[in-house]
Amino acid sequence: MRLRPRAVGLTGRPDFALVGVLRIPEIQSSPWISLTRRVLFAIFLLFFAAFVVWLGRDGYRDNSGDELSFLDAFYYATVSLSTTGYGDIAPISPDARLVNIIVITPLRVLFLIVLVGTTLGVLTERSRQAFKIQRWRHRVRNHTVVVGYGTKGRTAIDAMLGDNVQPGDIVVVDTDLAALETAANAGLVTVHGSATQSDVLRLAGVQNAASVVVAANRDDTAVLVTLTARELNKKAKIVVAIREAENIHLLRQSGADSVVVSSETAGRLLGIATTTPSVVEMMEDLLTPEHGFAVAEREVELSEVGGSPRHLSDIVLGVVRGGDLIRVGEPEVDAIEAGDKLLYIKRVAK
Repeated sequence: MRLRPRAVGLTGRPDFALVGVLRIPEIQSSPWISLTRRVLFAIFLLFFAAFVVWLGRDGYRDNSGDELSFLDAFYYATVSLSTTGYGDIAPISPDARLVNIIVITPLRVLFLIVLVGTTLGVLTERSRQAFKIQRWRHRVRNHTVVVGYGTKGRTAIDAMLGDNVQPGDIVVVDTDLAALETAANAGLVTVHGSATQSDVLRLAGVQNAASVVVAANRDDTAVLVTLTARELNKKAKIVVAIREAENIHLLRQSGADSVVVSSETAGRLLGIATTTPSVVEMMEDLLTPEHGFAVAEREVELSEVGGSPRHLSDIVLGVVRGGDLIRVGEPEVDAIEAGDKLLYIKRVAK
């Protein structure tokens, strides 16, 4: 019986093999700046080579047998770096050599760029991406993994960015290449693959993540992703969006910390909007961190310990104690304790 070789997972691949699967965002800059840098670097190499030749000029002779001047050394460096050799025709006069340096060589370099520039660019880009992937995989910690870059996933990321989360601290996992391209253009790290596979989540760094947002299109997919993520990371906060309320208990059993029923939440808002649309407007205001009001969480100050949350200058909605949310008005929060956190309404400057 012949054994089949075991397939190598994504996390077992070398970094260069992950280019195209894991994408690290680029720092955007003008192409003219990049071109100028390359030209200046090429000029530096040309002068360095000429200087080296000039230092060892006693070992060089031209056709006339004269000692090499710096112009001769510069000419030699030019034809050498451009991989050009002369046989029966060679410039002898300084003027002709100067013309070769100023005119012929730039044209020759331009020809080489047109001929092999694309291939070299691809190879260079793949090498740079492989190096960035290697560095990112060793450094990524306490980030947020967002599964699904549809409407829910994009909105969740917009909310996080509005709360001053850095784009580089967010990793998007999706199977849609077009969606990942949009996420990459927004400065987000992207992973192409199905989040139901543990290897894909490992590549996204779920095992070291602080939180996981599951915004899948199907509830059964959300359950499987949650199970896999919780298996890889016992401490991460997992937030899941689902369509049907009947699946909440499945997500809780799978390890989700918070479950949002998107369809029922939207339905309630639609129902409220028919009679009191201003309530819906206020709810949207609270959920939009960029302006107006927003729901925030803060630590209790020492001077507030022992007092009632209803007597504070902030409008307090609830108290988080020992990881549990207790709403204002319940007897347990008549007195604030040290270590509590307050959920309150803050005003956001426009």
